[in-house]
Amino acid sequence: MKKITKNTKLARMLEINPEAIEILFDVGMHCIGCPAASMETIEEGCMAHGMNKTEINNLIKKLNKK
Repeated sequence: MKKITKNTKLARMLEINPEAIEILFDVGMHCIGCPAASMETIEEGCMAHGMNKTEINNLIKKLNKK
């Protein structure tokens, strides 16, 4: 199974874990339909939404739980 990392592109993340949409919505990230989603990493998207490193790491842990 592939793991999601901070360097995973947002669009690729959905291929790895389709349930990630709900997790992102829960933290206020509604960027799945954004054109940048195919180019931005999870870390870049999170930072654009004001998340700090600890919040990003916690989100990545949630994204890898199935």
